[in-house]
Amino acid sequence: MRVKVDDKTAEAAVLGGSFFGGGGGGDLKTGLLSARLAVELGDLYIVDVDEVPSGSYVVTASLVGAPAAKERYLKPSHMVRSAELLRDYGGVCVGGFISSENGGASTANGWIPAAALEIPVIDAPADGRAHPTGVMGSMGLHKVREYTSVQAAVGGNKESGTYVEVVARGSLAKVDKLIREASVQAGGMVAVTRNPVSPEYLKENAAVGALSKAVEVGRIMRRHYGDAESIAAEVIKYLGGGRVVDKGVIDNVSLETRGGYDIGRVVVKGGLKSYEITFWNEYMTLEDASGVRLATFPDLIVTLDLKTSLPLPSAEVKTGDEVLIVTVPKEFVPLGAGVKDPEILKQVEAVVGKRMW
Repeated sequence: MRVKVDDKTAEAAVLGGSFFGGGGGGDLKTGLLSARLAVELGDLYIVDVDEVPSGSYVVTASLVGAPAAKERYLKPSHMVRSAELLRDYGGVCVGGFISSENGGASTANGWIPAAALEIPVIDAPADGRAHPTGVMGSMGLHKVREYTSVQAAVGGNKESGTYVEVVARGSLAKVDKLIREASVQAGGMVAVTRNPVSPEYLKENAAVGALSKAVEVGRIMRRHYGDAESIAAEVIKYLGGGRVVDKGVIDNVSLETRGGYDIGRVVVKGGLKSYEITFWNEYMTLEDASGVRLATFPDLIVTLDLKTSLPLPSAEVKTGDEVLIVTVPKEFVPLGAGVKDPEILKQVEAVVGKRMW
């Protein structure tokens, strides 16, 4: 497969990515701007992993930080600069870019440097849904003892004194923490290019084909624009599983930005009962008012805005919004190895105060 990305494909990828964001994955408008800019910037191609040139590596492009941070300052030039830093100072021969996840903004991560540097995007994001931590989007590399992570991060405003460039090398968990701290110093968010892997490793551990799935889901969303219930029904049919839990009104939202993350809970007053959704950037758990668990990350929990039919992420949802609650079990979501590790999922319990099983 070798697809030249045009405006329609770019829009579909970002729309579909927003559904796979599951309460996170970044702002849809930002994703559309980035995708369209990439298409204007140069010839942008999506290719299969088999087309990665021999001897080169695939690198992950992502944004790290808190979507709700008010001082965040990130420009497209930061994305290109982070790729250049990894190539020039990290010594990495880059044969393809992938995003760390699907999401409203994150699906298009890597597209701008790909167009600028004339390197293709590979149809195998590190994860097919959005997730909160760098390790979750690292395709199980934290279990490869001899692996040395290389990451380059850029973000912040030079005029306000928050601009940072960081190139770090070391164990995955330690470097992830350094990059997260860089996002804090940069005002809340940085563009990151990281973790070069071989095509063979990518095939075994990434969400192969998940970018194509985002494009197809986006086409469904475009066909049924304005009708959240039809979108939910058709996407569930396409993915092979899932259900509409209820429709209701956002009754309460609590959110705090802590350590570079958005953490909190959303209460929805539904037509049948009330529900509590916890989030750590992305939605982590969904329970009804009696405490019955209805979905648990990495299941996909989506709140579709009944007015716009578009997914509402945790950073944007507010009291009074009318939403459709949709869940898709993890078996029907294209996942990377990073969110399949039970030890990694235990981190979620400490953050949101809910048991994950």
